[in-house]
Amino acid sequence: MLDYQTTIDLLNQAKAGDESAKSTLISENMPLIKSIARRYRNKQVEYDDLLQLGALGLVKAINNFDLSFNVKFSTYAVPMIAGEIKRFIRDDGSIKVSRAMKSLCSKIQTYINDCYANDFNPTVKQIAIHFGIEEQEVVFAMDSNKYPVSIFEKYEDDNSQCVMDKLASSETSEDMINKILLKDCIDSLPDREKKVIILRYYRDKTQSEIAQMLGVSQVQISRIESKVINQLKQALA
Repeated sequence: MLDYQTTIDLLNQAKAGDESAKSTLISENMPLIKSIARRYRNKQVEYDDLLQLGALGLVKAINNFDLSFNVKFSTYAVPMIAGEIKRFIRDDGSIKVSRAMKSLCSKIQTYINDCYANDFNPTVKQIAIHFGIEEQEVVFAMDSNKYPVSIFEKYEDDNSQCVMDKLASSETSEDMINKILLKDCIDSLPDREKKVIILRYYRDKTQSEIAQMLGVSQVQISRIESKVINQLKQALA
């Protein structure tokens, strides 16, 4: 995984026309592209086509990224990658935005508007904490529907800035990508294994407590936990 300074150096080289630097950025960010592309499987679009669309979105992010945005490159790239994929699927007429996502998007926008009214510009992290969700989910929700203000829509009174300019994040690119990949890996687990991991690592339950809840022995829980941890390590290696 590229460190912050290496990423910035490659971005500057790519924006200056260095195709090798652009190729390196695409290659190093492929795990992020794959993670986002997996969200749009079963949309009657081939997975390889989704990857190509994601790569196109990343190239747009490379070309448009500016340090003055005050966000990590991966944070900026996520909605650009997802937007390119969704635009293609939407034009094909097969994409549907869930009611839950629309509702979350609306709530986030209302919260942001309330913050602005009180002279407070919330960061992605602050929005995520307020709603009890992951930071990347905030970005996905805000970009999921067109009737709320897009994170890339310019302010009416200032065409030089958009909402994304105000959403700063202290999370490193590596941390964000790993969180996205980890979430996808956990979501793909069988129900019982997923429940064990969530209870163990997100609800702070002991193996004995989980065993009682699921009606199995503590030894079985220990085996399930070890098996899943090994699978996750391999997936994130």
